[in-house]
Amino acid sequence: MTKDDLLKSEYNPYYQTYIEKAGSSHLNEGLKDNGNATIAFLESIPEDKLEYRYAEGKWTVKEIIQHLIDTERVFTYRALGIARGDKTLFPGFDQDEYAACCNANIRSIYSLMNEYKAVRLATINLFDGFTDEMLTKIGTASNSNLSPRAVAFIVTGHENHHCDVIKERYL
Repeated sequence: MTKDDLLKSEYNPYYQTYIEKAGSSHLNEGLKDNGNATIAFLESIPEDKLEYRYAEGKWTVKEIIQHLIDTERVFTYRALGIARGDKTLFPGFDQDEYAACCNANIRSIYSLMNEYKAVRLATINLFDGFTDEMLTKIGTASNSNLSPRAVAFIVTGHENHHCDVIKERYL
């Protein structure tokens, strides 16, 4: 299943930018390739940039990494629930509240990267287990339609967005 199969009715228009940044690869291959590229990029960032903020109130690179982890967990929980037929109306989450409480800057980059890798592997395994029927089920998250397959592209595009921001403003 590719991004070209995705219908606009499967996600909130807010996520269009992320979906566009996801590339056009196959859903499962895209999660794997994107994860590998992100790992290589994040592990190449100089240590003296990991706690750098380009402006007051902006996240550090470590906080961005934790944000990627947290967001992937939240979205894949939604995908799991929807794929399994859960009728729960999944609420939004406040990314700034999560970031304020994450303590990413006291963690080592090794610890953050291990967590990132574990979460991405879990995501890949989760999506490998979904059938086409499960991937196209529609649930409700943040008061909008959401399908599990849209989640995969949102997660990879969101990650690509933040990697682009790091390249443009932090390095």
